[in-house]
Amino acid sequence: MTEPVRQLSIRLVRFSENAILLVIGLATLYAAGLEILRLVETRKVELGDLFLLFIYAEVIGMVGAFYKSHRIPVTLPIIIAMTALCRMIILQSKDIDPINILFEAGGILILAIAALVMSWKDKLSLEKLRLRGGEDDRGE
Repeated sequence: MTEPVRQLSIRLVRFSENAILLVIGLATLYAAGLEILRLVETRKVELGDLFLLFIYAEVIGMVGAFYKSHRIPVTLPIIIAMTALCRMIILQSKDIDPINILFEAGGILILAIAALVMSWKDKLSLEKLRLRGGEDDRGE
């Protein structure tokens, strides 16, 4: 691949990434606004509603983290998935088979362990980066 084509490809990927993240951020803000409007209109707030707003806040935080560091920490989507499973358990209420609740709680536990492992990995990676003198894996 020639250098001009490589540079154009890099710019195209960065532009696409930024455009998609902008759409995700705006769509999340719109969805959160609709949810808040629904809460105001019904004058009723339940725990599932709060979890949904928390998920929206985490998605916005993930987009913000990307714009700040040009990376999305892997733990953020894991935390969003944990919150979504918690919300699902709450919304299903008493009509669900208890074994399904155990499976969902097991999923939350697996995700929590994954988040812990990923945070340890991040700390080890940062330590390696410091030992190398500040260069990342691409030599930048």
